[in-house]
Formats: sequence, C-alpha cells, structure tokens
Amino acid sequence: MGAIKTFVAKYTAWVWAVLQPLGSWGVFCIAFIDSAFWGMPLDPVVAGYCYASPHKAPFYIVMAAAGSAFGSLIIYFIGEKGGELLLEKRVGKARMERMRDQFEQHEFLTLMLPAMLPPPTPFKAILLAAAVFQMHLRDFMLAIFIGRLLRFSLLAALTLMFGPQIVSFFGTVVIRHWAISLVLFFAACGAIWLWFLSQKRKRKNAATD
Repeated sequence: MGAIKTFVAKYTAWVWAVLQPLGSWGVFCIAFIDSAFWGMPLDPVVAGYCYASPHKAPFYIVMAAAGSAFGSLIIYFIGEKGGELLLEKRVGKARMERMRDQFEQHEFLTLMLPAMLPPPTPFKAILLAAAVFQMHLRDFMLAIFIGRLLRFSLLAALTLMFGPQIVSFFGTVVIRHWAISLVLFFAACGAIWLWFLSQKRKRKNAATD
C-alpha cells in the first residue's frame, strides 16, 4: 500500500511539472489525454487549478469539460472503425447487448450520466459503445460536455468550500456507493444552483437599496 501511495504521489508531481508551462491550457490538455488515451489524475488537477485561482474556476471547468469531449473523439472514431467486433472483444457479447438496449432506450442519458462519475467508471467502453451503436456525433459531444461540466462544477464547488482534500474523499464515496452518490450529486447541484440564485438576488437587492 505504501509503495502504491508513493508511486501515485510521484506520478501526480510529474503531471503537475508537465502542466506548469502550459498554464490555463493544462486543464484542457490533461482532460483530452485522459479521455483519448490513458487515465490521468484529472480530478486532482481540476481541483488544484480551481483552488489556486477561484476567480478562474468557471473557465477551468469549461476547459476540462471541452478537453474531455474533444479527447473522446479519438475513442469515437476507433469504435466507428472497429464496429461491434471490437466492442464485443472489449466487454463480451452479453454486456454488449445490454449496452445496446440502454442506448436504444435512453441514448443521451446512457452516455451523459457515466460522464459525471469519476474513475473507476468504465467510461471508455461506454464511449466505444456510443460509436458502435451510431450515436450522432453532435449528441455524443454534447452528452460528454454536459456530464463533465456538471461533474467538474460540483468538484470545484466542493473544493472551494472544503479544500483540495475533498477529491480523495469524493472519489472513495462514489466508488463504494455510486447509486447514492448519483442522487446526492443532483441534490448538491440543485443546492449550489439555489445558493448562486440567492447570492445574485442579494446583490441585486443591495444595488437597488
């Protein structure tokens, strides 16, 4: 366990060293790589950027969501090229058929909801399925962007409220209790939205006084 923690710490430090020269574009780049190729410590990076510059948090959230959406295009084109044979080899025939049913019934939500969840959600397999089952590219991009936008908005809000340490806690809770976490996620989004509306109303009342 200690060796794993040491490796993760060194890996995260290396990622930060690579991102530093990229400035604000680092969020987009790491989100792109995370979606297109291999997993990166995306949540800690987004949380770190937002915590370091709270006034830029909305910009970082949008950049991370956009990077994820554009990076997913690589998987989309691989799935489109490889077809059902590639997907079946990746997930098995039975699971592929279940995924087909889910996409036929609720195509947009089948992609958007997993986009909200952190690892170890098997997101790349879902991206492949979206391409194999011929989801329209516009809807594909939009579902990922909205899902990631909601995820990173909640992450940023929690980070600004409780600090960057919330990332590890948030990830552990989601992994162990994903269904409850999804309900809490929507509840938190609603609470944050109401808080923003109340703050906006207060500022408006203060301006008219």
